Amino acid sequence: MGKKQKHKNKNSRKKMVWILSIELIALVLLIGLFQIYRGRKNAPGDKDNNPLNQNAQAGEKKEKEKNMTPEEREAYEEQERLKKETGEREELIKEADRLTLSYDYDAAIEKIKSYQGPEGGYEVYPVLVSAIGRYEEEKAGLVLYGGSYTSVTQINHIFFHSLIVDNAKAFDNDYGASGYNMYMTTISEFEKMMQKMYEDGYVLVNLHDVAKQVTGEDGKTKFVPGEIYLPKGKKPFVLSQDDVNYYEYMEGDGFASRIVLDENGKPTCEMIQEDGTVVTGPFDIVPILDAFVEEHPDFSYRGTKGTLAITGYEGALGYRTNDPTSPTYEQDKEAVRKVAKALIADGWELASHSWGHKNMQTASMSLFKKDTDRWMDEVASLIGPTDILIFPFGIDIETTMGHYSSEKYEYLKEKGFNYYCGVFKEPWMHIKDDYVRMTRRPLDGQAMLEFPERLADLFDVSTIIDPQRPAKNW
Repeated sequence: MGKKQKHKNKNSRKKMVWILSIELIALVLLIGLFQIYRGRKNAPGDKDNNPLNQNAQAGEKKEKEKNMTPEEREAYEEQERLKKETGEREELIKEADRLTLSYDYDAAIEKIKSYQGPEGGYEVYPVLVSAIGRYEEEKAGLVLYGGSYTSVTQINHIFFHSLIVDNAKAFDNDYGASGYNMYMTTISEFEKMMQKMYEDGYVLVNLHDVAKQVTGEDGKTKFVPGEIYLPKGKKPFVLSQDDVNYYEYMEGDGFASRIVLDENGKPTCEMIQEDGTVVTGPFDIVPILDAFVEEHPDFSYRGTKGTLAITGYEGALGYRTNDPTSPTYEQDKEAVRKVAKALIADGWELASHSWGHKNMQTASMSLFKKDTDRWMDEVASLIGPTDILIFPFGIDIETTMGHYSSEKYEYLKEKGFNYYCGVFKEPWMHIKDDYVRMTRRPLDGQAMLEFPERLADLFDVSTIIDPQRPAKNW
């Protein structure tokens, strides 16, 4: 073979290698593109193709089962049964773990212990026994009141009114602006307060956690301090909101209009826009705090949220159930029942704030009885029974520092009220055999503008106060 022919063959081989290389690269690229395409087709968000993919897998599974021998089928079914049972136990532990995030170790342990499998109770499953051991160890590390207090009487009870959603409308210098500036808190301020308190280790508890009624060996009942066990450094506190009624005078001033249920049956708020349209969203304490606890379950002791104090003279929860002539009267009453039930299931407690929001200390006994009876008839009949009374204006029925002794107390006790809440600049509490008396601290505009030093143990007001809040204007 001549040099010319050899050179020609060499060039042909080079050309062939080059062509094969190009084809190989193209093939790799095609495979890669196919894998990307298939991945996108099977992506969770691809609603059109996921069912088809699942159907194909189900078809392959059926075909595989169809061709099994009896022995193979028996082994396969046993494998599937064990897989299902293992998955059930894993899910059970996940549910119990979620309970421990809010310090409810007793409920977590009880959930695991209630398990009954084909082989027997939880005791025969090492993974469940191990979970209980872990919970008991963590529970043993909890401290009474987180070690932050020596008595429940030191626990803070803070309170708010409706939150301002639209600052421009609330602080527009009209007739209500001064009152809003004094008594209301903006959404921005509330969110910053909750974030700071969370960072500082505060944990939501309710009044029935702080003090509970027990029955002694003699059959008599009495109230005793609650035993709240938390991780060391945590600090229990109570939160409440007054006048959860969304009064008519607030219309058009930048507040929510009522509490409603969303598509999942969870409480949220409605708000009427400038053009009359209605929108739903986190426009007040309930949905805002719910979302915060959902994100930070360790901010709540056993799912607790707060206490909502409700009057009756303009209905309840934003529904005008005070007017029997209203064309939506029956519909509104049913809505209040449903919303109240959902709130309670969601961790909220409901309380009386009297019917007419009058000074209960100075009111005559006849007016006092009439007001109390009307609240029981018009509000308690819809929201359900409660033993919590939050005094209008924070003014107690008595000035005594000893035991309640008035006719008003006897009447309230007869109606089932056991917890009585006034207002003071710092924590104060009495636990008597037959009732509990606890003061609350306002976290409103007046407190922030006039008495920021009173809130210094909770947060630095300068980092909390809304820059759009006016200076003191009352």
